[in-house]
Amino acid sequence: MYAKFFERSFYYAFLMTLVCSIVGSFLGGQPYLTIIGALVISLILGMMFQLYRPAIKKAETGIGFISNKFLRLGIILLGFKLNLIDLANAGVKTILFAMVIVTGTILLTYNIARKLGVSKRLAILTASGTGICGAAAVMGISPQIKVSKDQETAKHNDEVLAVAIVAILGTVFTLIEIAIKPLLHMSATQFGVMAGGSLHEIAHAIATGGAGGPVSLSAAIITKLSRVLLLAPAALVIGIWYQHQEKVEGSGKEKLPIPWFMAGFLLASIIGTFVPMSAQVLGMLVKLAYLVLGMAMAALGMSVNFKAFLSSGKNAVLAALSSSVALLIFAIIVSKSFF
Repeated sequence: MYAKFFERSFYYAFLMTLVCSIVGSFLGGQPYLTIIGALVISLILGMMFQLYRPAIKKAETGIGFISNKFLRLGIILLGFKLNLIDLANAGVKTILFAMVIVTGTILLTYNIARKLGVSKRLAILTASGTGICGAAAVMGISPQIKVSKDQETAKHNDEVLAVAIVAILGTVFTLIEIAIKPLLHMSATQFGVMAGGSLHEIAHAIATGGAGGPVSLSAAIITKLSRVLLLAPAALVIGIWYQHQEKVEGSGKEKLPIPWFMAGFLLASIIGTFVPMSAQVLGMLVKLAYLVLGMAMAALGMSVNFKAFLSSGKNAVLAALSSSVALLIFAIIVSKSFF
């Protein structure tokens, strides 16, 4: 009986989230909406589905499954976007720059957020999204944060709030960086490195880097992907740290929180780099990654609690805003000094 109920619920959820993801991908490719990105649009569309509660009720169990399992599958497929040879050719200083950015931004955002009274869970999710790669980082780090069953709903709310924060701030800073470009007197490479080093989403880095021409765009993508590469080690470190910080009630002896799906992410990047396959096939795999991630984002949007969403985010926004300003200043200085 339960199996039939789950099957029906999954089909409803699959169809609803697939529609959101396809529409999100289409809208995310339109002028003026590329800055927002397909993943965030899918999240918003998922939230809008809550206006029709009967559909959400029918798909409730399936929504939970998709937001969890499809998230991991999407992150694995996203590995095909990482070309390890291109990253190696970018040089040691690009990787070091990314490591300093990711580590420093996560620590700064988290500590500011905690001082402002933000919960540990929301603080680390917001910090990860700001420091690594936006929504994909929030969703990649989230499985490492283990909670008891009665905290699952609150965790979902924190995930959506963290995604919203990095999406909104990333969009704002994209517009700011494009606007101040003439004042910075940077070379195309320097501007691209600054964009890839300071902006949250891959879509933000592409939009800003593209404003500086093809050389700038290439530098922005390489720098941004250097940060994306650090998602796997960051997930492991944060999982171990969080386990020590917060014991889940009734969990007994806890295992080391190894994010096995991140191994799939790295394996996909190795395959995409070294196994001969056409650019068309690679492009299709990356598109599939964003389609699956879009479905996971839509499922998150369908399960968010709006009251909690609106009441607990102000200080987290302030923390992410403060660290984003510091990150932009740091990226400008380093780009002009070393690139």
